[in-house]
Amino acid sequence: MSVDTCLPATAALSRAEPDRTRLLGAAAALFTVVLWAAGMVATRFGVTGSLSLYDVVFLRLVLPALLLLPLLWRSARAEAFRGISRPVLAVLAIGAGVPFMLVSSAGMVFAPAAHAGALMPGVMPLFAALLALLLLGERFNAARKAGILLMLLGAVAVGGHQVVNGTTGAWRGDLLFITAGAMWASYTIAMKKSGLTAWQAVALIYVSSFILYAPVYLLWLDSRLPAAPVSEIAVQLVQSVASGLLSMAAYGFAVRRLGAAGAAAFGALTPALTALMAIPLLGEWPDTATWSGIAAVSFGVALANGVFARRPRPA
Repeated sequence: MSVDTCLPATAALSRAEPDRTRLLGAAAALFTVVLWAAGMVATRFGVTGSLSLYDVVFLRLVLPALLLLPLLWRSARAEAFRGISRPVLAVLAIGAGVPFMLVSSAGMVFAPAAHAGALMPGVMPLFAALLALLLLGERFNAARKAGILLMLLGAVAVGGHQVVNGTTGAWRGDLLFITAGAMWASYTIAMKKSGLTAWQAVALIYVSSFILYAPVYLLWLDSRLPAAPVSEIAVQLVQSVASGLLSMAAYGFAVRRLGAAGAAAFGALTPALTALMAIPLLGEWPDTATWSGIAAVSFGVALANGVFARRPRPA
């Protein structure tokens, strides 16, 4: 067989490898989004069931903190946290630690999971973009500006009519979700300035949050844990690892295969997946305004992350 005869097969193999890489990356990104959505539904299930809000936060902290303690110890011995200013550490702790968990979980007490799935992913990029503009001097192209506008309109569609009508207390949860989105956006900016890896930051946040929160919870806060069904406790423990740690590993894999923008684009599926999961698992049916807001947020997230941008065709 001549060398020329082998060339087409070799070219096909070289093209198949990138396709396989992207397929695995897309599967990991989709798995990540499913875990995110499931985590929101599980939180809503927890705070509306036999557990108190404080129980849910404790259960979401305990396993990740124990699992990440060795990593935090190794990072500290390697002086990974040396040189990081106290304000940056404070923003990391507030933006993704116990304060964030309490605010986002408290929102679930008042508003359905679909609102959380639309509002938190919807307003996080808005606040992150504003902070990046003010603090990091980043500039945005027309597509990202249009995406941000759509996310804003979607957030208004989801939560705005609740405030105007005032017929239910869901607007209180919506405001808490918006606050949680702003907190997480602050965390992302602090992460950039800290120079920490994602795993180092998560280890620092979970372990320090548990150390500070556990004594307060055990001594003073309302706990219904002893009387709660084992099944409800198990759901929160499983989700603490799944949506907290496993999702991070899957997302990291997706970023390595698809790039940061490609992996982030899958976040556009979070609002719809959360709403769809909440229907059979929680019996929560979104109204027309919420579905419209979910569609706008999802399209806006995709647009802002460059899903519709033209990319050069492979040679």
